[in-house]
Amino acid sequence: MDRKIYLNSLYDCYKELFTEKQQLYYEAYYWEDLSLGEIAENHSVSRNAVHNQLKIMEEKLQELEDKLKLKEKKEKIIELLQDKVDEELIEKIKGII
Repeated sequence: MDRKIYLNSLYDCYKELFTEKQQLYYEAYYWEDLSLGEIAENHSVSRNAVHNQLKIMEEKLQELEDKLKLKEKKEKIIELLQDKVDEELIEKIKGII
């Protein structure tokens, strides 16, 4: 479960860098909890094609975070702000980052 949460937080940061098809597969698998077979059937592709795309995405998400560290920076900003400003401002900042 921790891996799923981690990948979803990375996906929130880097979603726009993936194709529409990759986004559909990812969201069906990780958000809608569909099986590889169900996704393949829904999109008229092989189960292996879905698996390969998800694997590519997982590796790319990690690679992007290793290089850009957007998730890490976002968490550090939120942590620094926790003690300094009111909750309303924190929520506005979260909406921006």
